[in-house]
Amino acid sequence: MNKRVAHLNKSPLQEFWRQNGIGYLFLAPFLILFAVFVILPIVIAIGLSFTNYNMIQDATWAGLANYKNLFLNDNVFLTALKNTFVFALFIGPIGYLLSFFMAWLINSMKFRRFLTLAFYAPSICSGIAMATVWLTLFSNDRTGYINNFLLNLGIISEPILWNQSAQYIFPAVIIMSVWMSMGSGFLVFLAGLQGLPTEVFEAGKIDGIKNRWQELAQLVLPLMKPQLLFGAINAIVGSFSVFDVVYQFAGMPTPNYAGHTIVAHLYDYAFLRFQMGYASAVSVVLFLITFILGRVVMRVLRSDD
Repeated sequence: MNKRVAHLNKSPLQEFWRQNGIGYLFLAPFLILFAVFVILPIVIAIGLSFTNYNMIQDATWAGLANYKNLFLNDNVFLTALKNTFVFALFIGPIGYLLSFFMAWLINSMKFRRFLTLAFYAPSICSGIAMATVWLTLFSNDRTGYINNFLLNLGIISEPILWNQSAQYIFPAVIIMSVWMSMGSGFLVFLAGLQGLPTEVFEAGKIDGIKNRWQELAQLVLPLMKPQLLFGAINAIVGSFSVFDVVYQFAGMPTPNYAGHTIVAHLYDYAFLRFQMGYASAVSVVLFLITFILGRVVMRVLRSDD
């Protein structure tokens, strides 16, 4: 009786800790690291975005001046914003769909482990792939494979300057970025496909599913909503963070800012000009874009379960 009375006299906080305390203790290492290396930098960046700060002098309050300058006076940022959205429009959906299709295709093949390694390995060594494969393919002289192929066919009369012409930087970067974005998504989708219960497919055949396309539409896609959601979030973040490929391929700034992205603009002001207040404003805009698009995707692909 006394124990029951003591239990009823406990505060809501004590009762919550009694039921969930052990779980939160196990989560504590991750939560601490997440707070220190993710939440805290976001809060600091938001604070700095309202200041003038150049890493030498003390930060001074600027209010909304950085944001006004971004959208009203900074034509390069508007170009970067447009380029980033166009990049994301191509890289995100194409890379996402190709990753899933290749995972679905390879999952049913005989030499699945070898094909998985062959498909995923290049994405691990993306820097080496850029140096040894793409820069050779898109070389500006006649020895470049693409230029040589087009010259032999008579399509062009002189080599194309792939990484020096504003006309060709954009499509070349899209091709490279799509290829490089497929690795992690492919692995997530393949793991999801291998984890699907076999009895569901057996029941599907009994219920009248006749081919793999019906199986894909009626069984695989509904069962893989968590993996599809995770892959979509990764695709959004990856497509809006395009920078390394452009930087290695065409340098910075690119001719006529043809390959300039939001991340490139952020890098320019943060690490070349050291205007951290303005760079923080750029980072906050990028964060809001990816966050809003992520929420939209979560509402579309979330599972009721």
